[in-house]
Amino acid sequence: MDSKKVIVRFYRFKNRLKEKTAGLAPGNTSISAEALEAAEKALNKMSEDYPDWVSGLIVKLQEQHGRCVDTPEKRHEFFEEINHISHDMKGQGGTFGYPLITKFADSLYGFTIKRPGEISDNQVELVKSHVDAMRAVIRGRVSGDGGEIGVELSNSLDQAITQYEGT
Repeated sequence: MDSKKVIVRFYRFKNRLKEKTAGLAPGNTSISAEALEAAEKALNKMSEDYPDWVSGLIVKLQEQHGRCVDTPEKRHEFFEEINHISHDMKGQGGTFGYPLITKFADSLYGFTIKRPGEISDNQVELVKSHVDAMRAVIRGRVSGDGGEIGVELSNSLDQAITQYEGT
């Protein structure tokens, strides 16, 4: 064994970021009503724009699906891109009043996580089922839980998952 002694030093630095964060710094435990109102207005504006914005992501998902159909030998690469897009989408839907987008994107995300082996035509079809469900939510501006339409869309996707899963 080596006879050299090793000295380990542990430095504990003050958390300066915590001090700078509104509402957490000592002596500054509130956010002004004006700042809260401005933030709420900004969120409402983003919520209004969300359907148009997420439509662009749905188009990207459609394009990746089309590439899966046209270029089967590169499906793993396309599934990886679908996975990244759906990951972004699943975190946004509920924030802007579209929890069904979050639900469907989360399902698609879980389905497209690195899949071993060959990706079948049925698995590609299941991607299309997710994209179609999301497109229906946005075209119909189905916000919140969607009521009866939301239930029908969820049931339709669940049926597609049952039909195509594992094949």
